[in-house]
Amino acid sequence: MLSLRTRRVWSILAIPLLLLGSHLAAAQGKDADKAAKARADIDKEQAAVLADFKKLKGAEAVYNKAAGYATFTVTKGGFGASGAGGGGAAVDKKTGAKTYMRMGSAGVGLTFGLSRYDIIILFETPEKFNAFVKGGWDSAATAQAAAGHSGAEVSSTFFDGVAYYQIGRKGLMASADVSGTKFWVAD
Repeated sequence: MLSLRTRRVWSILAIPLLLLGSHLAAAQGKDADKAAKARADIDKEQAAVLADFKKLKGAEAVYNKAAGYATFTVTKGGFGASGAGGGGAAVDKKTGAKTYMRMGSAGVGLTFGLSRYDIIILFETPEKFNAFVKGGWDSAATAQAAAGHSGAEVSSTFFDGVAYYQIGRKGLMASADVSGTKFWVAD
Protein backbone atom coordinates (compact mmCIF):
# COMPACT_ATOMS: atom_id res chain seq x y z
CA MET A 1 0.00 0.00 0.00
CA LEU A 2 1.30 3.45 -0.90
CA SER A 3 1.95 5.97 1.81
CA LEU A 4 -0.07 9.15 1.99
CA ARG A 5 2.95 11.17 0.91
CA THR A 6 3.57 8.93 -2.17
CA ARG A 7 -0.08 9.21 -3.19
CA ARG A 8 0.09 13.03 -2.95
CA VAL A 9 3.23 13.12 -5.10
CA TRP A 10 1.56 10.92 -7.72
CA SER A 11 -1.57 13.07 -7.59
CA ILE A 12 0.46 16.20 -8.18
CA LEU A 13 2.40 14.60 -11.05
CA ALA A 14 -0.72 13.10 -12.62
CA ILE A 15 -2.32 16.45 -13.44
CA PRO A 16 0.54 17.78 -15.64
CA LEU A 17 0.94 14.37 -17.27
CA LEU A 18 -2.76 14.24 -18.12
CA LEU A 19 -2.63 17.79 -19.50
CA LEU A 20 0.46 16.97 -21.56
CA GLY A 21 -1.18 13.82 -22.90
CA SER A 22 -4.36 15.66 -23.92
CA HIS A 23 -2.27 18.41 -25.55
CA LEU A 24 -0.28 15.85 -27.56
CA ALA A 25 -3.48 14.09 -28.64
CA ALA A 26 -4.96 17.40 -29.80
CA ALA A 27 -1.77 18.27 -31.70
CA GLN A 28 -1.79 14.87 -33.41
CA GLY A 29 -5.41 15.46 -34.41
CA LYS A 30 -4.51 18.84 -35.92
CA ASP A 31 -1.56 17.29 -37.77
CA ALA A 32 -3.80 14.52 -39.09
CA ASP A 33 -6.36 17.10 -40.27
CA LYS A 34 -3.61 19.14 -41.94
CA ALA A 35 -2.23 16.02 -43.67
CA ALA A 36 -5.70 14.96 -44.83
CA LYS A 37 -6.30 18.43 -46.32
CA ALA A 38 -2.91 18.35 -48.06
CA ARG A 39 -3.71 14.92 -49.56
CA ALA A 40 -7.13 16.16 -50.72
CA ASP A 41 -5.48 19.21 -52.36
CA ILE A 42 -2.95 16.95 -54.11
CA ASP A 43 -5.74 14.62 -55.31
CA LYS A 44 -7.70 17.57 -56.73
CA GLU A 45 -4.61 19.03 -58.44
CA GLN A 46 -3.62 15.61 -59.81
CA ALA A 47 -7.05 15.07 -61.36
CA ALA A 48 -6.89 18.48 -63.05
CA VAL A 49 -3.33 18.00 -64.34
CA LEU A 50 -4.14 14.54 -65.68
CA ALA A 51 -7.31 15.80 -67.40
CA ASP A 52 -5.36 18.65 -69.05
CA PHE A 53 -2.59 16.25 -70.10
CA LYS A 54 -5.03 13.79 -71.70
CA LYS A 55 -6.39 16.61 -73.89
CA LEU A 56 -3.00 16.91 -75.61
CA LYS A 57 -2.64 15.13 -78.94
CA GLY A 58 -1.09 11.69 -78.41
CA ALA A 59 -1.29 11.84 -74.61
CA GLU A 60 -4.06 9.28 -74.19
CA ALA A 61 -2.07 6.66 -76.13
CA VAL A 62 1.06 6.98 -73.99
CA TYR A 63 -1.02 7.15 -70.79
CA ASN A 64 -2.80 3.91 -71.75
CA LYS A 65 0.57 2.13 -72.17
CA ALA A 66 1.74 3.15 -68.69
CA ALA A 67 1.67 0.85 -65.67
CA GLY A 68 1.68 3.86 -63.36
CA TYR A 69 2.13 7.59 -63.25
CA ALA A 70 3.09 10.46 -60.98
CA THR A 71 2.16 14.12 -61.08
CA PHE A 72 3.82 16.98 -59.23
CA THR A 73 3.07 20.68 -58.96
CA VAL A 74 6.42 22.44 -58.90
CA THR A 75 7.52 25.93 -57.93
CA LYS A 76 10.93 26.94 -59.25
CA GLY A 77 12.75 30.11 -58.40
CA GLY A 78 16.13 31.62 -58.43
CA PHE A 79 18.40 34.57 -58.57
CA GLY A 80 21.62 33.11 -59.95
CA ALA A 81 21.27 29.86 -58.01
CA SER A 82 17.98 28.08 -58.46
CA GLY A 83 15.83 25.70 -56.52
CA ALA A 84 12.61 23.86 -57.18
CA GLY A 85 10.27 21.96 -54.96
CA GLY A 86 6.82 20.52 -54.97
CA GLY A 87 4.49 17.77 -54.03
CA GLY A 88 2.37 15.21 -55.75
CA ALA A 89 1.46 11.58 -55.86
CA ALA A 90 2.37 8.40 -57.71
CA VAL A 91 -0.44 6.03 -58.71
CA ASP A 92 -0.20 2.34 -59.58
CA LYS A 93 -2.80 2.02 -62.35
CA LYS A 94 -3.42 -1.69 -61.72
CA THR A 95 -4.13 -1.47 -57.99
CA GLY A 96 -5.04 2.20 -57.66
CA ALA A 97 -2.59 2.51 -54.75
CA LYS A 98 -1.46 6.09 -54.27
CA THR A 99 1.85 7.18 -52.74
CA TYR A 100 2.16 10.83 -51.73
CA MET A 101 5.57 12.24 -52.53
CA ARG A 102 7.76 15.34 -52.51
CA MET A 103 10.45 16.48 -54.90
CA GLY A 104 13.24 19.00 -54.95
CA SER A 105 16.24 20.15 -56.94
CA ALA A 106 18.92 22.81 -56.80
CA GLY A 107 21.15 24.28 -59.44
CA VAL A 108 23.44 27.09 -60.43
CA GLY A 109 23.12 29.08 -63.61
CA LEU A 110 21.36 31.96 -65.24
CA THR A 111 18.04 31.75 -63.41
CA PHE A 112 16.00 34.78 -62.40
CA GLY A 113 12.42 34.84 -61.23
CA LEU A 114 9.76 32.40 -60.20
CA SER A 115 7.72 29.89 -62.19
CA ARG A 116 5.13 27.26 -61.45
CA TYR A 117 4.44 24.24 -63.57
CA ASP A 118 3.26 20.65 -63.43
CA ILE A 119 5.13 17.51 -64.31
CA ILE A 120 3.74 14.16 -65.31
CA ILE A 121 5.89 11.05 -65.23
CA LEU A 122 4.58 7.87 -66.85
CA PHE A 123 6.16 4.49 -66.09
CA GLU A 124 6.04 1.80 -68.76
CA THR A 125 6.39 -1.16 -66.39
CA PRO A 126 5.43 -1.97 -62.80
CA GLU A 127 9.15 -2.40 -62.06
CA LYS A 128 9.97 1.16 -63.18
CA PHE A 129 7.02 2.50 -61.17
CA ASN A 130 8.02 0.59 -58.03
CA ALA A 131 11.65 1.70 -58.36
CA PHE A 132 10.47 5.32 -58.53
CA VAL A 133 8.26 5.03 -55.45
CA LYS A 134 11.02 3.27 -53.51
CA GLY A 135 13.53 5.96 -54.46
CA GLY A 136 15.55 3.91 -56.93
CA TRP A 137 14.63 5.91 -60.02
CA ASP A 138 17.48 7.51 -61.94
CA SER A 139 16.43 11.15 -62.27
CA ALA A 140 19.14 11.71 -64.86
CA ALA A 141 16.68 10.19 -67.35
CA THR A 142 15.04 12.89 -69.42
CA ALA A 143 12.47 13.06 -72.15
CA GLN A 144 11.97 15.48 -74.96
CA ALA A 145 8.49 16.93 -75.44
CA ALA A 146 7.28 19.01 -78.35
CA ALA A 147 7.30 22.73 -77.64
CA GLY A 148 4.18 24.78 -77.97
CA HIS A 149 0.75 25.40 -76.61
CA SER A 150 -2.05 23.08 -75.54
CA GLY A 151 -2.27 21.66 -79.07
CA ALA A 152 1.28 20.28 -78.96
CA GLU A 153 1.74 16.62 -79.71
CA VAL A 154 2.95 14.25 -77.03
CA SER A 155 5.62 11.74 -77.99
CA SER A 156 4.15 8.26 -77.57
CA THR A 157 7.44 6.59 -76.67
CA PHE A 158 9.15 5.86 -73.38
CA PHE A 159 12.84 6.52 -72.77
CA ASP A 160 14.29 3.71 -70.66
CA GLY A 161 10.77 2.87 -69.44
CA VAL A 162 9.88 6.43 -68.43
CA ALA A 163 8.04 9.27 -70.19
CA TYR A 164 8.34 12.70 -68.62
CA TYR A 165 6.31 15.82 -69.47
CA GLN A 166 6.44 19.32 -68.10
CA ILE A 167 3.36 21.46 -68.56
CA GLY A 168 3.51 25.21 -68.02
CA ARG A 169 0.84 27.87 -68.29
CA LYS A 170 1.10 27.79 -72.10
CA GLY A 171 1.00 24.04 -72.52
CA LEU A 172 3.62 21.37 -73.07
CA MET A 173 7.17 22.67 -72.61
CA ALA A 174 10.16 21.73 -74.70
CA SER A 175 13.15 19.75 -73.53
CA ALA A 176 11.88 18.91 -70.06
CA ASP A 177 14.72 17.86 -67.78
CA VAL A 178 14.70 16.26 -64.35
CA SER A 179 18.45 15.82 -63.98
CA GLY A 180 19.51 16.25 -60.38
CA THR A 181 15.96 16.06 -59.06
CA LYS A 182 15.26 14.02 -55.95
CA PHE A 183 11.87 12.39 -55.34
CA TRP A 184 10.89 10.88 -51.98
CA VAL A 185 7.85 9.57 -50.13
CA ALA A 186 6.19 12.29 -48.04
CA ASP A 187 5.93 11.90 -44.26
